[in-house]
Amino acid sequence: MTEIRVKSTQRVQARNITGEVAEAVRGQPGSLVHVYVPHTTCGLLINEDADPNVMKDVLEALDRLVPATATYRHMEGNSDAHIKSSLVGNSCMVPFSGGSLSLGTWQGIFLMEFDGPRDRRVSITIVG
Repeated sequence: MTEIRVKSTQRVQARNITGEVAEAVRGQPGSLVHVYVPHTTCGLLINEDADPNVMKDVLEALDRLVPATATYRHMEGNSDAHIKSSLVGNSCMVPFSGGSLSLGTWQGIFLMEFDGPRDRRVSITIVG
């Protein structure tokens, strides 16, 4: 297992980490890469990285679904972040061949920050 650190700079942010993940596994044997965040207020997502408006739309849609200003029982003020993280998920799997990630043409791996800015840990494991 390899670990990378990812810093977010905003409370809510889609941070493209494709390059960092690719570098962490480059040239190693295996057939699948598992990427995981051990945090409850951020997540991981594979989506389009060619047009930055896609991730802006995703973040705006999540905010409409789970607004920060709604009434919640959790008292830390970040209930929306916990719910958004639950919706997005905390891991993803990527096929791996010839020592490199086998993402689709337009795909990227994003750390979805919902309670930043923070310094996050991302665990990367090659399987097979």
